[in-house]
Amino acid sequence: MAVQPPPPPPISPRQLNLLRIVAALAWCDGTLAKEEAELILDRFSHLFAATEAQQAQLRQDLESYLIQNLPLEELTPKLTSQADKELVLRLGYEVISANRRSPDEDAINDDESITYERLVELLDLPPDVVARVKSETDAQPDSKLSIIDVLANQLQEYLQRR
Repeated sequence: MAVQPPPPPPISPRQLNLLRIVAALAWCDGTLAKEEAELILDRFSHLFAATEAQQAQLRQDLESYLIQNLPLEELTPKLTSQADKELVLRLGYEVISANRRSPDEDAINDDESITYERLVELLDLPPDVVARVKSETDAQPDSKLSIIDVLANQLQEYLQRR
């Protein structure tokens, strides 16, 4: 009996690509930690669904897509806007910072650091933009809503400029 792929989630191909890039960063050390998965599902459900009910359903729909581990080199060329690149960079940095395997370990391990640097290279963003995004992400308090509010505002501003 053939295994059926999951139905596509109710998000655009562009949004799915963003999810896949962030998931690829989470997978770079060979595992998708529970903290990383939860963070990704929280961020994307808040970014792409308006109500709590829609967010809960979207979280469920997106879970099966987190198990996909596609190469960054295949995904990043599909990013066409500066806003999408910054969003991926911000979420990716937040995800790789979310988990450490032991209290003695750095928040970002060597595999994650190397993969993040590869993402930076592939995104081809100016160094000052990369530094700003990292600094803003580091400065965010641990509140889930604060980073969501920042990202939602940036996404809204970007959409209004189009």
